[in-house]
Amino acid sequence: MIQGFLHMLSVNELALEIFESLAEIPEEFNCTFHELDNGARIVDCGVSTRGGYAAGRAFTEICMGGLGEINFRMGHIKDFPMPFIDVMTDFPSISCLGSQKAGWTVKVGNYFAMGSGPARALSLKPKHTFEVIEYEDDFDWAVICLESDHLPNAEVMNKIAEECNVDVANVCAVVAPTSSIVGSIQVSGRCVETAIYKLNELGFDTRKVIAAMGTAPVPPVRGSKLAMGVTNDATIYHGRINLTMNAPEIKDYLEKIPSSKSKGYGKPFNDIFKEANYDFYQIDTSLFSPAEVVINELSSGAVYHVGKVNTDVTLKSFGLM
Repeated sequence: MIQGFLHMLSVNELALEIFESLAEIPEEFNCTFHELDNGARIVDCGVSTRGGYAAGRAFTEICMGGLGEINFRMGHIKDFPMPFIDVMTDFPSISCLGSQKAGWTVKVGNYFAMGSGPARALSLKPKHTFEVIEYEDDFDWAVICLESDHLPNAEVMNKIAEECNVDVANVCAVVAPTSSIVGSIQVSGRCVETAIYKLNELGFDTRKVIAAMGTAPVPPVRGSKLAMGVTNDATIYHGRINLTMNAPEIKDYLEKIPSSKSKGYGKPFNDIFKEANYDFYQIDTSLFSPAEVVINELSSGAVYHVGKVNTDVTLKSFGLM
């Protein structure tokens, strides 16, 4: 009954409403709107525009298929004032794995982008993820989030339409490079996703997670060479997550959840990447996890706590130590 209700949720339909607000008044988000000759629509959130916090919130909420709520606040890491992003969702499995997960490598000709967002639930990329969570979308519009320093052309949007089985005029994209304000925001906004992703990788049924909340610092924009590492470090070393679930078996997974259990843990990601000769496949994937997690298991009333933040590595990565 519950699973049937979840299938009624369309992440593309929910995200389209947010996209329309961006496309209608892009100047209020420091963004620019483009409509291609084939009818596909694009909102530039940072490639050749400033973007900002409002655009970052919209981008991240689109990425979560309209099933997440994003807020900002000022906090501290030691004595340093830093912006933090707070992420909440009552649909963790669908919003994080069925939408937000960067599971689609968009490569057409010379164009390359990491694709995430609700369009994945139409293209079923990667298919195994959607088989595990038993979710797929059925909607006439596709909304995709592209992490790239270039805007897609008509050929790229045609390919996305083909993979999603929709008319190209019904394809909408938001685009931002990692090395931008929106880029920093949307990667930190994946803090909850890293916890759900890690549990899924461990073989845990993430559909049993019924609510999730998380926070991570929004890292400074430090240029394209450092962007990937700095944004990942925000969650690896300072992401704090709270999960509510009905799953007594979670106690068997606890010690494997936090990033500190990775053999690569302890250095800024850019240092780890350099030591791996810039080969992603040489990096222990268990590193891509939040620093600290609290879990409330409802059937037993138990509360578990694993991991801890690492302020020193966070500040070193952010250029503050």
